Formats: sequence, structure tokens, C-alpha cells
Amino acid sequence: MLTWNQAFEKSRLNELAGSFPDHRQEVEALTENIRDLMTPFRQKHLYHWQFAGSYSIKAVLPALVPELSYKELAVNNGEVAANTWLEMQEECDERRIAELRRQLLEYCHLDTLAMVKILEKMREMAS
Repeated sequence: MLTWNQAFEKSRLNELAGSFPDHRQEVEALTENIRDLMTPFRQKHLYHWQFAGSYSIKAVLPALVPELSYKELAVNNGEVAANTWLEMQEECDERRIAELRRQLLEYCHLDTLAMVKILEKMREMAS
């Protein structure tokens, strides 16, 4: 499994394993196979001046794949995503829940697409 920020993702998976003990084995199997796409950026094996010293996906993406951006999204970073999730859990209006869900899925879609495009760019740079 490919992630950006392996430590964060493993923590979330471990929380899930704790919440769903019947699925602990499956979740632990996932955590053993995680690869972190952020590593070459964090270790400065790949660097671009536009990263401005950051190796977050929000810094790397516009430098390597400028046609993709989080700027226009209602949910455009992890903190907003977490807050949107909490808001959605407390919301009673089905239309509002549907809108918040759509926003979260749009953000998750871009996160996934960003990793794919960054990996493609890395492969292109390596060849």
C-alpha cells in the first residue's frame, strides 16, 4: 500500500484495529506492507526550490504536477478534512451530510491522484 506520511497512516490503521478487533489481523497485514512516497522528499533525495523546505504533498504537488491543485477545494488539507468529518458526524440535515461527504471524497480523490501523478513524475525523472 502506498501512502504519504506512513507514520500517520499506520497510526490511523492501528486505531481501526483497536476499534474492530475482529479485523485486527487484516489491518495489521496492511500496515506491514505500507510504503511511504514521502520518504525520498523527506530525505532530500528529490528536492525542488518550490518545495520551500517542505515535503508535504501540498508543497510537492504544485512543483511537480502544477496542473493539479488543492486550492479550489472546499476541503483542501488534512485539518479541514478532520473538521469536516466531525461536522458530518454531528449534522442532521441529509442534504448537508451529502454535501460534506462529496467534499471529503473530492479531497480524498485528489490526494490519491496526486500520489499517482507524483509517482509517475518520479519514474519519469529516474529514466
